[in-house]
Amino acid sequence: MVDFEAEYNNRARVPDHEQVIAEWMSDAASYREAAACDLDIAYGNHERQKFDFFPANGRDDAPVVVFIHGGYWQALDRAAFSHMASGVAAHGLDMAIPSYRLAPDVSIQDIIDDMRSLCLTLWNTHGRKLVVTGHSAGGHLAAAMFATDWVAHGGPDGLVSAGLGISGLYDLRPLMPTGINQRIGIDQEISLRCSPLLWPSPQHGRFEAWVGGAESREYHRQSETLAACWGGAGITCSWHAVDDDNHFTVVRHLADGATDMTRALVAMCEPA
Repeated sequence: MVDFEAEYNNRARVPDHEQVIAEWMSDAASYREAAACDLDIAYGNHERQKFDFFPANGRDDAPVVVFIHGGYWQALDRAAFSHMASGVAAHGLDMAIPSYRLAPDVSIQDIIDDMRSLCLTLWNTHGRKLVVTGHSAGGHLAAAMFATDWVAHGGPDGLVSAGLGISGLYDLRPLMPTGINQRIGIDQEISLRCSPLLWPSPQHGRFEAWVGGAESREYHRQSETLAACWGGAGITCSWHAVDDDNHFTVVRHLADGATDMTRALVAMCEPA
């Protein structure tokens, strides 16, 4: 029987996670000081419904890349991840990094709606398609944006043309019996409504699911299953394990323009 508590408790699995998060914060602050950026742009009325935009002064016909942070939908914000823009900036690509409202103040459905509002704001502002990536809960949200029927939500068909999830949670049902769920309140109905894996499979575009080689078996299963289901439905969908990285170190690859992960994301921004 699977011990879901042990499989999904990433902080217990990685004793030095606090040091890694402190490094995120330091690297992000340094990047904001050095890079061109427009900070605290509103996409809604709540104080957390804001994003930072990092223009690369490259191709203005390319999609805008969006990075969505993790934190099990209940922690962190965009300020810890500004340096994630550096990898795609080396390839002339702009990145938007949003915050969103957190549980338990709002539901996961509300957070999905926040990211949809963010995507529509970017479309209305820049008139360009989006490629969305994210880490952990942000991987879940990236998959949700990729699988959204954008016409039904007031946007153009295929607004999110591709996506890359890092250590994503695509099926929320295993989280229900865990301590993590004390703050996010997933029940059977929410798990069915908010799990991208359980939605109608996307019919266009490309999605990749990346995961750290040292992460739990459940995180590997989440990525494998998504690739099998969406790939079997006809789109280009694959999964990749990264060396010996754990849940907290794997996202560092996105901040480097030369890594396989960043190159995969950049390739999604090329014309079909």
